[in-house]
Amino acid sequence: MLFSVDPSLAGSLESVLTHCGCQVEPASGGMPERADIVFCPSARPLLRRALSLFPQTPVIVVSRLPEVDGWLDALEEGAADYCAPPFETIQIRWLLETHAGAKQSMAAA
Repeated sequence: MLFSVDPSLAGSLESVLTHCGCQVEPASGGMPERADIVFCPSARPLLRRALSLFPQTPVIVVSRLPEVDGWLDALEEGAADYCAPPFETIQIRWLLETHAGAKQSMAAA
C-alpha cells in the first residue's frame, strides 16, 4: 500500500512494485482491511499515522534522498526500512522478501 507517498515518487515505485507482481493500492479514502507492506513518506506525522493504522504491518519509508540520517530517524520512529529513488527491481524485491516474507514466516510459526 502507498500511504501518502508523493505522486512524483509513487508512479515509479508503483511501476516497480507492479513489475514485481504486487497489487498496489493507494491509501486514499477508505483503508483496506490489510496490507502486506505499507510505503509512506518520512515526515514524522505521516509515519506515525501509518504505524498506528497498521501496527502489525512493516512500514517502509520512501524518501526523495538516500540519507543515512533520514534512514536512522525512520528506524528510530519504528519504520521497518527505508528506500529512495531510483527504485530498482532488485531493491524492491529485497524489501518485499525481507519484510513481507518475514511476516509470513512469523505467521506460519
